[in-house]
Amino acid sequence: MPNEARSEARRHEVRRKVAVVLFNLGGPDRPEAIKPFLLNLFSDPAILRVPFFVRPLLARIIARARLKPATANYDILGGRSPLLELTRQQAAALEAALPEIDARCFIAMRYWHPFSLEAARAVKAWGADEVVLLPLYPQFSTTTTGSSLIAWRQSAARAGLAAKTTTLCCYPVDGAYARATAALVRAAYDKARQALDPTVKLRVLFSAHGLPEVIVKGGDPYQWQVEQTVACVMAAWGEPADHAICYQSRATPQKWIDPSTETEIERAAKDRTAILVVPIAFVSEHSETLVELDVEYRDLAKALGVPGYFRVPTQNSDPDFVAALAGLVRRALECGVGLCSGVGGRLCAAGFGGCPFGAISEDSRTTVRSATVPSTASPSG
Repeated sequence: MPNEARSEARRHEVRRKVAVVLFNLGGPDRPEAIKPFLLNLFSDPAILRVPFFVRPLLARIIARARLKPATANYDILGGRSPLLELTRQQAAALEAALPEIDARCFIAMRYWHPFSLEAARAVKAWGADEVVLLPLYPQFSTTTTGSSLIAWRQSAARAGLAAKTTTLCCYPVDGAYARATAALVRAAYDKARQALDPTVKLRVLFSAHGLPEVIVKGGDPYQWQVEQTVACVMAAWGEPADHAICYQSRATPQKWIDPSTETEIERAAKDRTAILVVPIAFVSEHSETLVELDVEYRDLAKALGVPGYFRVPTQNSDPDFVAALAGLVRRALECGVGLCSGVGGRLCAAGFGGCPFGAISEDSRTTVRSATVPSTASPSG
């Protein structure tokens, strides 16, 4: 290609308008929004896995039962979730980290404003040439990213958005993400060790949101991907620290994946070891970190006599984490239209039927199939 044509191609590349759509859970922005937020959450077929004709009634019953404790949690946070504000900060930082393209970030929350339809309409109005769907869930689950992808596909159709779209399904083993996370763990670990008596042991607990066991047995790759993330973070850290993976936020009587975070706190008390909790499946502070980890589990650890309780902050707008997201966007654009993971192709082992790569058809490379086993999963904002 002649030099002039090559230069023109580069100028065209710089001018292309890329909409980066950030998927996140969402959270109530005022006390009055807590009830409808919960109703939206439990009305999602990916969350409440019961026959469709039962779901509306059951969703109302569960939302009503969860309203009082949820309101108490959000009262601690001033009556609202900080998730939208923090996601906006991540969006602004990510735009600045992509100077070579005309990138604009749009936020598509799943259960409260701004919803996917609002984001899709905004992307269309902006006139994007290309769209990158970037979940702020590093590990894929049919209950989080899978649900958001279904909502986005429906919303984009309603909005008449027909731009070329690349879907990044997950990035649990991305090297830059693992190094950014390991740096936060290292800093918190060193600070905790300085605060502890040298004779007190320190254990790292990687705490992720739990799922009902039946969902994982139905082929959801989330637990496996969490394990891969922890392995990568430990390798990037390079510290042979005592560590364990656990799961928080059990919301229903059925069996959830284990060990639970409560169980690991009890084990630490018996072992007389301090703990450093790492919210490994969250990249923004919200009720599950600021209330569940910082208040409820801290109180439990104190009551059980755990000799020290520390917590690693989430990534939020950490520069290294934002740089990792920017790298993922660039690689997604290189992959082209369709579905890609943080490693390009399929990451999950063959046995995971919930992997979005297992649901690709000739007609749609971004269709996500959700498992239909009866169950309830309950994230919160």
